[in-house]
Amino acid sequence: MESLVKFVQDEFVTRNENPEFSAGDTITVFYEIREGEKVRTQFFKGVVIQKRGTGSSETFTIRKMSGTVGVERIFPTNLPSIQKIEVNKRGKVRRARIYYFRNLTGKRARIQEKRR
Repeated sequence: MESLVKFVQDEFVTRNENPEFSAGDTITVFYEIREGEKVRTQFFKGVVIQKRGTGSSETFTIRKMSGTVGVERIFPTNLPSIQKIEVNKRGKVRRARIYYFRNLTGKRARIQEKRR
């Protein structure tokens, strides 16, 4: 049964060509929003908290600060409304899921940039 599900996902799910990114990276996601007949592009820029899942069920979580309030958004990797993803900075972190980042404020909430 699992092989049948995997076959259908591999054959019929369209994959977006996204750049490689991981936890700690600062990215900008451009996605379409439909309001009735109108379609507009909106962006969400923040730090990647985690990537999880495989195949068509892969998702990633982005966190940004809006004023003094932290906002997190979960995006499926293969979402058709995602137009593009830009990697702004590569972060140097030791973990794959940086949940501790939620509790940090001020200077402690900075992530060192990875040297290329």
